[in-house]
Amino acid sequence: MIEFDAIILAGGRGSRLGGLRKPELALDGRRLVDRALAAVAAARRVVVVGDAEVPQGVPQTREDPPYGGPVAAVAAGMDHLVEHAEWTLVLASDLPEAEAAVAALLRVEPAGTDDGVCLLGPDDRLQWLLGYYRTAALRARLSDRGDPPLTAMYRLVGPLRLRGVAAAPPLTADIDTPADAEHWGVQLP
Repeated sequence: MIEFDAIILAGGRGSRLGGLRKPELALDGRRLVDRALAAVAAARRVVVVGDAEVPQGVPQTREDPPYGGPVAAVAAGMDHLVEHAEWTLVLASDLPEAEAAVAALLRVEPAGTDDGVCLLGPDDRLQWLLGYYRTAALRARLSDRGDPPLTAMYRLVGPLRLRGVAAAPPLTADIDTPADAEHWGVQLP
């Protein structure tokens, strides 16, 4: 298995859920952010980026500006991790099957030319917030975001050599809407 650090993204507005904080939603008595933290338990270092409540001792930071999008969140996470492993895993905190998804992802060894490995969604699209990246390549892309800076992950990581890995559809499913929550049995307040 690769040695990695992990950045958990937990700072979205939850606008399609009426402003609910997705990381705080509970499935089978466990918050989604706690599922994400359990998924990256093997990481050397972990940082949660966003305003989700985290267990004591878990490092946390915030993107600038707040709600600035996933690229700003990844940049804040990278800045917070002073020392870096060779690989950085980026994980959204709204994945009900985060533990199984990360386990499937980490079973894939990168090739020498790979800049990263991401699971593929049911539409065969790379899931950029469910992948690990060569830290040096990710840092180089973050330092060259332009002005105004990139905000979309596909633009940030698009130039990288990424390997897509097929996964069962539930592994890449997230909770974005009330219908998603109902499908997974998540009770909305």
